[in-house]
Amino acid sequence: MAMFPRSALNPGVRKREVFGWAMYDFANSGYTTVVLTAVFSAYFVGSVAGGEAWATLAWTTALALSSLIVMLTMPAIGAYADLKAAKKRLLVMSTLGCVLATAALAGAGPGDILWALVAIVLSNVLYTYGEALIAAFLPELARDDRMGSVSGWGWGFGYLGGMLSLGLCLWYVLWAQSQGLPASQFVPVTMLITAGIFGASALVTFALLKERAQPQTQGLESAGFRSSFARLQRTWREASQFQDFRGLLICSVAYQAGISVVIALAAVYADQVLGFQQTETMILIFMVNIAAALGAFAWGYVQDWIGHKWALGITLAGWIVMTVLAAIATGPGLFWVAAVIAGLCMGSSQSAGRALAGVLAPVQRRAEFFGLWMFAVRLSAIVGPMTYGLVTWLTDGNHRLAIISTGLFFVLGLLLLKAINVQRGIQAAADANQRGAQAMG
Repeated sequence: MAMFPRSALNPGVRKREVFGWAMYDFANSGYTTVVLTAVFSAYFVGSVAGGEAWATLAWTTALALSSLIVMLTMPAIGAYADLKAAKKRLLVMSTLGCVLATAALAGAGPGDILWALVAIVLSNVLYTYGEALIAAFLPELARDDRMGSVSGWGWGFGYLGGMLSLGLCLWYVLWAQSQGLPASQFVPVTMLITAGIFGASALVTFALLKERAQPQTQGLESAGFRSSFARLQRTWREASQFQDFRGLLICSVAYQAGISVVIALAAVYADQVLGFQQTETMILIFMVNIAAALGAFAWGYVQDWIGHKWALGITLAGWIVMTVLAAIATGPGLFWVAAVIAGLCMGSSQSAGRALAGVLAPVQRRAEFFGLWMFAVRLSAIVGPMTYGLVTWLTDGNHRLAIISTGLFFVLGLLLLKAINVQRGIQAAADANQRGAQAMG
């Protein structure tokens, strides 16, 4: 546990609690790694939808719909979690639902398009709820000046969980293929493996992580989501006081749109453009996860040294290089280089974005502000994949042009990042905290 030095933690926070928090990233990473990236995305396009011209657009539309649902509900859920001190309770509920919906994907075979789409929408919505809720615990655990490294522990540990799920699935797929089994038989089993690891690992989080927040009674005359929406509306009205947090939201929409494409369509690109087989894609994604884990662990400490803004900007430059290499790759060699760069940037940029949101959010409203941050991330998950899907549909399957369009999101994100003044944003959050304390007093 030396990787969790007590000096990085807030007073009263035990190392085992940070381990429990990081275990949730370990638990849920198998979902993105196996379901969204390595296995089910390509399986849906090639087998469930039979490789039809509209298959990629159908997949990206389902992901966009799930993101739209989260956009409409997550900010209010975050505000409700603050008001009721219910982050952990809601985390348990969303996790159970996501595990069940992931297991339901095992029922999707060739032609079962509606079943697959409904299950992917439900699982992705519930997965995203969990992501926002677990992120809201970060400022309670880590000191403000060490939030980058602690966030990096979670992301890095998470990729180890993704590798565990993907590794077990790869072992099973190789065995199944040696027995002559088709994808329609072995892919469903990988969904059950992923759901099982998610559920079992999350139990550690539920056992160790504490709900430190206290219910807030002021303004809670009508309990529940009505009060949550009222607080959300107030947040938007007061957005001018948090211009740098607002700037981060806009920046996040841009660069997270590109990341959403990589997560959702990397396997589809490898399959459709370069002719990768299922096992080749899984090995590729496994190596990407190794790079992502190393990047998240190491870059967390770099963040605390050079600052979250610089750390995020450097990773966005790396993403731009990655998209160029992927677009010009004509064989597996250059694409492997692009994939490793994507892995290094993946964990680093995600960790930096989460930590930056943490330092710019007022203490008493962090779950609510992380709900707003997740609102921006989910908007990006609509814009990015839908743009990619529409480009491939309108160009009769030109995935190279689609990946070039993805690179433009990273360029825009880098330009928007320049306008964010981190110190000004931290001061605005501190001023809001002081006003809140005076109101409570």
